Amino acid sequence: MTAQYAIAGTTAKGIAASVERGVSEGGLAPGDALPPVRRLADALGVSPGTVATAYKELRQRGLVVTRGRGGTVVAEVPSVASRRPPRVPDGLVDLAGGHPDPAFLPVLRPPSAVAPVYGSHRAAPRLAALEELTRRWFERDGVPARYVTFAHGALDCIARLLSTELRPGDAVAVEDPGFHHLLDLVPALGLRVVPVTVDGEGLEPESLRTALRGGVRAVVCSPRGQCPTGAFFTRSRRDDLVSVLREFPEVLVVEDDHNAEVGGAAAYTLAAAGLDRWAQVRTVSKHLGIDLRWAGVACDAVTLARHDGRMLMTSGWVSHMLQGTVAGLLGDEAVRALVATGEEAYGERRAALIGALGTYGIRAVGASGLNVWVPVRDESAVVNGLRTRGWWVAAGARFRIGAPPAVRITTATLTPGDATRLAADFAEVLGDGQATYGG
Repeated sequence: MTAQYAIAGTTAKGIAASVERGVSEGGLAPGDALPPVRRLADALGVSPGTVATAYKELRQRGLVVTRGRGGTVVAEVPSVASRRPPRVPDGLVDLAGGHPDPAFLPVLRPPSAVAPVYGSHRAAPRLAALEELTRRWFERDGVPARYVTFAHGALDCIARLLSTELRPGDAVAVEDPGFHHLLDLVPALGLRVVPVTVDGEGLEPESLRTALRGGVRAVVCSPRGQCPTGAFFTRSRRDDLVSVLREFPEVLVVEDDHNAEVGGAAAYTLAAAGLDRWAQVRTVSKHLGIDLRWAGVACDAVTLARHDGRMLMTSGWVSHMLQGTVAGLLGDEAVRALVATGEEAYGERRAALIGALGTYGIRAVGASGLNVWVPVRDESAVVNGLRTRGWWVAAGARFRIGAPPAVRITTATLTPGDATRLAADFAEVLGDGQATYGG
């Protein structure tokens, strides 16, 4: 524990608040150990049970984790702290953000006039035109669309689904490596993260079976454009995963198909397999623009009722102005043509970097989506080495739980010519480290 910070309090809530204050103000850093229960109880003049209750509350809220004999420590990403991406230094080429190329995003055109309404939209939260377009979007890929609803983006939807379905302490199976914001979100909800290994075809069935047998109550995964590896489900992998999931019909399966339009891969989804409890979330941020904080959701009837019931009590609905903007874009032929051009370009740019790295014997993966994942031995050495050569890439640590080290490179804006130059610099960095890389 950081020496300068002293935990205070005479009640469980007071002790928990003191720890939370230390975390939020920086007095307690990620990984810092809290005192053993009895030692802190003696220091504060309270019972061990009081301290144990405080620690339990902190665990449920995602501020601390317990590591067996390693004791209780501050979580790597405590729920009171926001892990914002670092500012890209001036003069560097930003290949770390996971963002699409603005050249393939349409100009947003909100409705020119919006008539005032009396009261609220809670009685009719979804615009009929957008609801119909959303149904067609899912049905195009074989996803049942009898029950659809809207949310304020993928993470908003996933958070609502998990918080209505699970209770603090429940376990959620996630991809490893996986989407870093999801890895932050799950413990922030007071839930336990259970990693499932990912290969080129997505979740590995036996790793998933192990997690399910361990008691996870929900699974969150991506069918294509997986972040950060670009993995996607093949038909055979999807079928193998469905066979595993049918053994656990009570588990909620949430697919995040955020790259549905620009992933460059066919849709073999779990959502189309007739599972009992499921939801698929699709957003438009990657192909229509980040300002459109909107997601379409297809799901089973129970999941719909729970999601919409919670939303009714909070935000109530997604802005009809936003819905109108999305509907106009989804129905625009010129926009669809622009998105298709972008999807083709993204595929060429991923392939260009993977091929260029391959000429130096550097293995990289990125079969779909906007990123390429490159296994390395020392993430910091590679990130810093590329930085000195003008490139800004993401260390893989923020995407990993137990997976081997790597770096993530967003190729959305990387031209083939720049890919050749980056690969040469990458090889030079590895040569400087006198290390052999190959996965």
